[in-house]
Amino acid sequence: MTTQDRYRTETDVKHSPRARIRDGDPAAFGQLFEEYSRIVYRYAVRVTGNWATAEDVVSLTFLEAWRLREKVHAEGESLSPWLLGIATNVMRNIVRTARRHDLALARLPEPEAVPDFAEGLADRLADSEELAAAGVAVGELRRAEREVFTLCVWEGLDHAAAAEALGVAVGTVRSRLSRARVRLRKLTEAELRRRRAQSKRAKSSRGRIDRGERGRENTQRSSSRG
Repeated sequence: MTTQDRYRTETDVKHSPRARIRDGDPAAFGQLFEEYSRIVYRYAVRVTGNWATAEDVVSLTFLEAWRLREKVHAEGESLSPWLLGIATNVMRNIVRTARRHDLALARLPEPEAVPDFAEGLADRLADSEELAAAGVAVGELRRAEREVFTLCVWEGLDHAAAAEALGVAVGTVRSRLSRARVRLRKLTEAELRRRRAQSKRAKSSRGRIDRGERGRENTQRSSSRG
């Protein structure tokens, strides 16, 4: 490598997006948000199952990323593993805070039940019966399995990137992903059976009601002719 090539390489690194983020360049951080905020949000929705919580996760993730910006490596490719790792820690902290909050609320008188409209909305948005069942099944995975499944399957990270995001060994990612796939298949099948049995019972119930109404109508017509 010539002196000119070496100078060009050092200059490129110095003015790279990573370097600008490390230096606290607001424009570079704005570009980082534009490029990765949707990825973080999508990951948070799939792990937490709550849109509002996911929005909080995005905000807290980028605030934490700003605080930790000097830890960004000078060289590298996508910053997705770094940001998703921060998001993972943010969600774990939210869970711990929620548990403390729930313990405090448990000491208070039980409030009146309020209908959960979000669940109905999620059902309407499901593309198919299988997709809806899989969505429920993912929520029943252990948290560690859900995190690695979301990163590797839905976010498309390879095992090394997922390991970096979660702060674990690559072998741990492989084993968790394998367990998650097996459990997800069983949970999805169980959820499908439950949904189909419920649908069958509902149809049977509607059939009995319809037959009863037709019987009453026939009785009324016979009485009118008599």
